[in-house]
Amino acid sequence: MRFIHLSDLHIGKRVNEFSMLEEQEYILGKILNIIDDENVDCVIIAGDVYDKSVPSAEAVQVFDKFLYNISKRDIKVFVISGNHDSAERIAFGSNIMDKSGVYMSPVYDGNIKSVKLQDKYGNINVFMIPFIKPAHVRRYFENKNIETYTDMMRAVIGTIDTYFKERNIIITHQFVTGATRCESEEISVGGSDNIDADVFENFDYVALGHIHGPQYISRETIRYCGTPLKYSFSEIRHNKSVTVVDMNEKGNISIKKVPLTPKRDMREIRGNFEDITRKEYYEKINRNDYMHIILTDENDVNDAIGKLRVIYPNIMKLDYDNKRTRSEFTLEALEDVKDRNPVDLFSEFYESQNGQTMSDEQREFILKLTEEIWGDIL
Repeated sequence: MRFIHLSDLHIGKRVNEFSMLEEQEYILGKILNIIDDENVDCVIIAGDVYDKSVPSAEAVQVFDKFLYNISKRDIKVFVISGNHDSAERIAFGSNIMDKSGVYMSPVYDGNIKSVKLQDKYGNINVFMIPFIKPAHVRRYFENKNIETYTDMMRAVIGTIDTYFKERNIIITHQFVTGATRCESEEISVGGSDNIDADVFENFDYVALGHIHGPQYISRETIRYCGTPLKYSFSEIRHNKSVTVVDMNEKGNISIKKVPLTPKRDMREIRGNFEDITRKEYYEKINRNDYMHIILTDENDVNDAIGKLRVIYPNIMKLDYDNKRTRSEFTLEALEDVKDRNPVDLFSEFYESQNGQTMSDEQREFILKLTEEIWGDIL
């Protein structure tokens, strides 16, 4: 069986206030071409279909059109919800769509059902686990101590009957320890959402979503396919692709990546205003790309972004890098911040803004607020 592994479409996303819908519709069309060229039997979408839990009507129409075009090709589709999606909205109509070969993950209820596929080598069992948190699953495992995300996933997978002589695929949307993140992903403080890769040892292929850069963890078949488009300037050096998997007899899996070329790329350029506005400079690049421009002029240029937009119409971000900006601003490394408790971080911020420490009552309020936001991961 040959299948395509997709994830993190983030349909409806805005980047620096630019709507990505046109880009997304374009790249989904390119993916349909790859589906045809590769003659696939199945498409897996491992979560974050939309960028918001309540997507716009336009975003829903784009995804609906994509699903419809896949279904016309008479191939199976598996879709799970991610942390950006509403599990209930993704699950809506799933019983009807099952009959058309489009399988939408249900809201987690303590049970994981399999969909059984067949090819010339025998049965393939597909299991779908939507994005979940420990707080979502504790009530189904009252006799288990579920503190971490690894505890949670081990308990959930423990309810699955895998067939050791058959091939088993699991689709889930989580952060597996060892994956490389970027700015456009949601980061949990302290890495508390990590899941150990060994919980997936009984599965022949693990189709992961959540991480935007294509990569594998521990073994080639525990894999993030990455986003089909770049969604932040931290992804400039990503080579976006579609992951195509050939699942042959048990133990024989081959994987390849088919490159994706966007309608407009993301580009970062640096230099002084005079240089980057010269015709000899800008004629050498695609001026319609989404731009992050870094000016090195020592003095601010009056209405710089307005003037630059005449040449670079899709400028998303403008920064200065000069003696003044380097002396005025220091940025604490992300690695240092993400490993610290959010209450302590807010306390430092409060003190820097108000010149005094928070009271016990204020600290207790912030603690309750962060617990409501992050659930039990603190």
